[in-house]
Parts: sequence; structure tokens; C-alpha cells
Amino acid sequence: MPLSNDDVTLEAISPAANRTLTFDLPGLSVGHAEYEAGPTGCTAFLFDHGWTTSVDKRGGLVGTAGDYEWMHALCFAGGSLPGLEAAAGVARELWSRREHSTNHMPLVNGAIIYDYGKRQNTVHPDRELGRAAVRAAVPGVIALGARGAGRSATVGKMRFAPEGGGQGAAFREFGGVRLLVVTVVNALGAAIGRDGSVVRGNLDPSTGVRLRSISILAPGQTRPRLEDPKPTKNTTLTLVATDAKLTGRELGQFARQVHTSMARAIDPFHTSSDGDTLYAATSNQKQANTSPDILGMVAGEVAWDAVLSSFDD
Repeated sequence: MPLSNDDVTLEAISPAANRTLTFDLPGLSVGHAEYEAGPTGCTAFLFDHGWTTSVDKRGGLVGTAGDYEWMHALCFAGGSLPGLEAAAGVARELWSRREHSTNHMPLVNGAIIYDYGKRQNTVHPDRELGRAAVRAAVPGVIALGARGAGRSATVGKMRFAPEGGGQGAAFREFGGVRLLVVTVVNALGAAIGRDGSVVRGNLDPSTGVRLRSISILAPGQTRPRLEDPKPTKNTTLTLVATDAKLTGRELGQFARQVHTSMARAIDPFHTSSDGDTLYAATSNQKQANTSPDILGMVAGEVAWDAVLSSFDD
């Protein structure tokens, strides 16, 4: 059962208290809400008007709702499929601000991570959690680490003890436009640094060594499992937001390009036991002085930075 409203705590954006990223992308606000007594939370992204959207889904366990081609808000939540209730709360709060006008129904996309491996007191998000995230939304700053939707994320569930995952973000200006990538890293295997090293996940508790997935799955390898192995489902959620003017076709290719590039940072990516989802959204405010393909390449690098920023230690 979900906790009562008294147990919902709004994320107070305070650089002194939490790791944060500041960004300059007009029209986008971000809010977080979490349960005080449990690890579950959600992150809501609010757009000042309908932003054009493209969704790229990979893997076999995709948990999403909405999938609109343009949206007023996006909600990421933890706690498996019941977490989609948080997106309904986001929509309800926005609708109440529009005085429940049927002519101004908010379009809200939602997506969840699959994870039960980190704590036993997981609480499924409900509508009140989504409403709380909307009320907490502020422009230009986002919390990093085990906050919001990243609070219940884990990494490295492939045979060894899972480590904490989290919410990462990175921002860059390139070609006269702005690029923001936010990702919730909830990975089956490992996160890979730019030097090729395993920086998170696949931790052998007996040796303290982190391994690439192929080292675990190679034929003839026999490595001890945990006495009580954790579920291996995972979902990495990502938002790539920009102000670049892109057609629907260009935005779709942009989303696919960035999502594919994330396989460099997370190993393995897009497996039958996951459901990785990426939303690309643009306000269409500025003309880039470079091609959409080049922007996709740069956004892919920003996504790698976002992955590496997601871990608290």
C-alpha cells in the first residue's frame, strides 16, 4: 500500500545539501518527490508549452504510458509498473491548474524503472507522489544521485551484489543550441568509464573486483552466485532536451542516435531483461548552425557524462 501524504517529502533543491546540476534551458522545470520511509521517488519534467517529442524504446520490458508526439510533462518513477500512477498524478496536478478545462488537457508521458534489488521497503509511487513532484518543480536545476526517480535504482545485478545507481545529468551548449541529458541509471551489468574501466556494478563481494559482463558470462566461467540472488530486470530512463529546431523525422533519428551511443557507457545495454527508454524533446526555439547528425553525436557524449554523474560515491 502506498504511504500517506504525510510521508511524502518534497525535494528541497539545495546545493549545500545535495549534489545538483544547474542548466540553462528556458521552458523546462524539474521537480522531485520521495517517500520518507521508503526508497522510492519520482522526477517530473515540466515544459512551458507542448514540446515536440520522440520516444526510442529498446529491450524486452518497457514500462511506459502516454507516448505522445508532443508533451507538457514527463514523469520518471521507481518501483516497477505501479510507478506509472505517479504520471497520472502529474497530469492531475497540471489539469487542476488549468481549472479542469477539457479544452486544455495536459499531455503527460510516463516511464518507470524495474527494480526490487536494493531495499526491502520499496513503496510503489501513487498519484500523490506525482502531484508533489509538480509542486516542487523549479527551473534550471536537477538533483543528482539517489534522488527522485533514481532513489531506488541499482547497478550490477548480474550474479554479484548490486550497487547503488541513481539519476545523472549533463548540460552542454554546442552549435548555437543547448543540450541537456538526464538519465536514471538502473543497469543489469556495469557502467563504463571513458578509459574503458568498470566504474560501477558487477562487483564480486569476495574480491571487491568489478568485471565486465563478458568476463562473467564467458563459457567455462564459474563464479559464485549470491545465496539469495536479486532480480535482474532493469530499466534505464533518459531524457534528451534541447532548444534546437528539428523536424519530427530529425528528432526521431536524434533520439535513436543518442540512445544507441549509450551502449558505450552501460554494459550490456538493450537486453531481453531490460526496457531502456529514451525521450527526446525540443522546444524548437533556435536554429542550430550544424547538422542534426552532429548534434546527435555531441548529445551522445553528453549522455555518457550524465551516466558517470549518477553515482553518489
